[in-house]
Order: sequence, then structure tokens, then C-alpha cells
Amino acid sequence: MTADNVTPVFADTADVTARLRETGYLADAATSTTTFLADRLGKPLLVEGPAGVGKTELARAIAQATGADLIRLQCYEGIDEARALYEWNHAKQILAIQAAGSRDWDATKNDIFSEEFLLARPLLTAISRTEPTVLLIDEIDKADVDIEGLLLEVLSDFAITIPEMGTVAAQRRPIVLLTSNANRELSEALKRRCLYLYIDFPDAALEREILSSRVPELPTKVATELVRVVGVLRGLDIKKKPSVAETIDWGNTLLAMTTGDEAIKGGRLDESLIAKTLGVVLKHRPDVTTAIRELKLG
Repeated sequence: MTADNVTPVFADTADVTARLRETGYLADAATSTTTFLADRLGKPLLVEGPAGVGKTELARAIAQATGADLIRLQCYEGIDEARALYEWNHAKQILAIQAAGSRDWDATKNDIFSEEFLLARPLLTAISRTEPTVLLIDEIDKADVDIEGLLLEVLSDFAITIPEMGTVAAQRRPIVLLTSNANRELSEALKRRCLYLYIDFPDAALEREILSSRVPELPTKVATELVRVVGVLRGLDIKKKPSVAETIDWGNTLLAMTTGDEAIKGGRLDESLIAKTLGVVLKHRPDVTTAIRELKLG
């Protein structure tokens, strides 16, 4: 069963897996299932997990796989209605009022509060489109709690009320993804409107597959050892655990500095090479110090 203005694009979960893989995104069963349900039911998908596990990349992959345009609302502390929904072009309105001269105010008011003077922000833009659209509301946990109230009408009815113009309802619902690093608890009202997906760091086998797909020139034994070291780093008591993207960056770094096979000595990654390139995956000095001590690199 789908809502009247929902146009599903995926046939089933296998279709999701296959089409995302074509974009380079390797989805597990949970990701493919919830993505399929979000598309079929027309419900927003809330994706939580540590930074760097592919939450934002999932939205990009869905857009690419479905031929949709990606519209992104980047959340931050202090974001308000004018940045999320819409605002009026006040400078243009003032010019129009001045040009109207002695014209009747009621007629002038109807003119200046029209679509011509409206500046659509990401939420209104996504709702107004009739073309395939993926709306990414990124890092919702960074926004103030008040912004969640603005999202409730959008995520419940896929409509936005503009007092001066009326209600703009979606003719074609976008696929909506909200991402969160769980820096704060989201409201129950917001959660009720969403399907939920938690993405954790991939297991070693999946991460090797991801690394091989993104850095195919990297020898298998180097990729395997690199993933092992990244797994050790994630198990340390550090401030920022390496992301999958940083694993890929490290693979490219090793290729840039060696012929690939040269990175391995005695079946392990060259310790001096690890020490010299830790800055690719660790971005805080105490984390680097901890890694050097725990990996016995010094």
C-alpha cells in the first residue's frame, strides 16, 4: 500500500541492493530493506550511526540509482525557518511597493506575497518539485530542538503552509533521509514519523570489499592488513574513530607512497609507513599518540 502521491522506484530489496551497488554503495540487508520500505511507503528514513559510516553517502547513492536530484538541508545550531523552509525577498518587495505608487494596498499586497517574491529553501524546494527527488536532512541532531517542530508538518503531510499564500502540498513525494550522529536525543514526535536505520562500522569482510571496489589497484594482502589495522584503531579509546572514507583515503595514500606490495613487510603493514601516515585516519593529536603507543610504533 502506498500513499496517493508516492511513486515507488524500487521493485524489491534485491533491486535496491543491485542498484546501489552499481553506484559503488555496498548495502547490507538492513539498509536495503529499510530503503525499500521508505520508498514504497513514502515514509522518511532516519539514519543514525557514528560519523563516517556512509549515512550521507546513502542519500547520494539513492539519488544516483534512481536518477533523482539530491536536495540537501545541512543542519547546524541556530538554523531557522528562513534557512530551512522559505523566506520573502524583502528587497524586491520594497521595490515593488515603491513602483506601485498610489495603487490600492490590497492589490499590491496580493502581488508582493506571490511566488515571484518567494525564496524557496531546501524543504519547500523538495516539496514543490514534480521530478524525482531525494531530500537529505543532514545531521538533524546538530540543529536546535525547535527545528524539529518545523519538520513535523513536512514529514507528516508532505506539505508546507505559507500564511500569505496557503498550503503547498507535494504532488510527488520525495524520498526523505534524515541523518544523525546521535549527539542528542531526537523528539519522539519526529521519530514516530520515520522509519529507523542504524548503520555501524562495517565488519572486516564488507570493509575489504568496499576498499577493493574504491581502490582496486591495492593488492589484496595490503587491503586485508589495512582493514585489520583500522579495526584495531577503532577499538582504542580515542576521540574520533576512523571512518570508512578514511580507510579508503589510507588505501590511496599507500598506493601514492609505494607500489602497493612494498607496504607489506613480514606479512604486516610496514610500521614506519603506518607511523608516517596516521594523520590520514586520525585527526586529533592525543589519538595519534594513543595509536603510536598501542601499536608500539615508537
